[in-house]
Amino acid sequence: MHQPLPQDHLTATAKALEAAGITMALLKRVPALLKHLADQTLRAATSVPANLAEGHGRFGRDRIHHWRIAYGSAKEVDVFLRLLATARSIDRHQARTALDLFDQVRAMTWCLIHPKKF
Repeated sequence: MHQPLPQDHLTATAKALEAAGITMALLKRVPALLKHLADQTLRAATSVPANLAEGHGRFGRDRIHHWRIAYGSAKEVDVFLRLLATARSIDRHQARTALDLFDQVRAMTWCLIHPKKF
């Protein structure tokens, strides 16, 4: 029997796409010295909406597995954006916007992973 998909899933994916888009734009101007961080940030940022979407199409443990990956990637992006902002390699205001969106995505994803607790 399939469990119904929680209502906030589509919102989480939409917010993740928006956050990833802002992050991609931020990374265009990262200096060469920090390009390796930008590359890791890009991979993590794009992993969030991709895994939310893939989890949407799966069932059972496989679904939860993809949502856990999305959650972990959102945590990873948080650290990278903070590092790049601290190094003044990206715009802090735009970084804050992306960080806030990824925080919202993490909260929604947590609820997707732990539906019986909410």
